[in-house]
Amino acid sequence: MIKRELNSQHTLLKTKLYPSSYQTRGGHRALLGIGGNIGDVPRRFEHLFWYLKRSRFVRVIETAPMLKNPPFGYTEQEDFYNSLLLVETQLTPRALLDYVLRVEKVFGRKRLFKDGPRTLDIDIIFYENVKMDSARLTLPHVGWKQRASVLIPLSQMKKAVV
Repeated sequence: MIKRELNSQHTLLKTKLYPSSYQTRGGHRALLGIGGNIGDVPRRFEHLFWYLKRSRFVRVIETAPMLKNPPFGYTEQEDFYNSLLLVETQLTPRALLDYVLRVEKVFGRKRLFKDGPRTLDIDIIFYENVKMDSARLTLPHVGWKQRASVLIPLSQMKKAVV
């Protein structure tokens, strides 16, 4: 693992799989934000990568480096690790949301309270150029433009265009 301190609050981490890039095959493109702060999160991200590589619902086409950064909202917790995954899918935005929520549960996610500690969080940041605002899903993801956890990894990606 290669670590590069960006400033006193943000550290960029590079591993064999984060960042990486793969050929596209077609489908809808979605940018997924991943994060966590319980346990060995970099290892969990590696396991998530291989889990998604075996999935018939998404195809990973690019990953960003990981970013270690402080929590926001509820700040009395450990720092978070975050990254981005650009995926292709045939799923609709709502079906993709259902899928990533199931994946979170596979990786031990428990929703204790808003902005609380978690093993794995997966957010849909973008889905193509779709704009929607429903009770379950808002696209693009609310507040992405203000989050270092999205902006810094996104600045390191080649294929993810905003």
